[in-house]
Amino acid sequence: MNTAASPSTNAQIKVLLADDEGLVRSGFRVLLDLENDITVVGEAANGAEAVERARATRPDVVLMDVRMPRLDGIQATAQIARTHGLEQVRVLILTTYDTDEYVFDALQAGASGFLLKDAGPAELLHAVRVVAAGDALLAPRITRRLIGRFAALRTVARAAEDRLAVLTEREREVLALVGRGLSNHEIGGELFVSPATARTHVSRAMTKLGARDRAQLVVIAYQTGLVSPAM
Repeated sequence: MNTAASPSTNAQIKVLLADDEGLVRSGFRVLLDLENDITVVGEAANGAEAVERARATRPDVVLMDVRMPRLDGIQATAQIARTHGLEQVRVLILTTYDTDEYVFDALQAGASGFLLKDAGPAELLHAVRVVAAGDALLAPRITRRLIGRFAALRTVARAAEDRLAVLTEREREVLALVGRGLSNHEIGGELFVSPATARTHVSRAMTKLGARDRAQLVVIAYQTGLVSPAM
């Protein structure tokens, strides 16, 4: 599923913690610092601080809470995504069920996925590694409900068709499969091509659609109606 370069040549995943609750940050730091392949490079108590620290530390992954003072997590994510030199920084949004309405906007802003704040230690570590590898962390149990719900509020029709016009028929097929949450290996199996060929199609679709990463391809697939929640 990897569509981006590895996070760092020394295999260390650099993580920035952005949450306005000090106890949450402390808990995450203790857990992450126990791992040999993960290093916490900084902490931020608000969105503006998160952007500043991201510029200073160039992390591989930012664990970003949605609700923060001065600048919320969505705005901070958008600023990081637009900042020159931070193109490889991946933002993992921390959310709760009562903040569902923010998730679609966070992905549009450039987040690579989201994780429930009450996730267990194993799930958190897995999420950090998945996102650092360049993959989208979009759990099917949450993704279809959320993205489908909010994408349904967006207008599709002709605008959607115009947006997808740049893709070949095969690239549309691949985009639909990415939207359904399939990995490159699974896409290859569906289309009877190699995972490397599937990865190439995914990369081309990302370039043509101006998608920052795989997570934004999923958003586009729902947004344009290429994939629906019922699929």
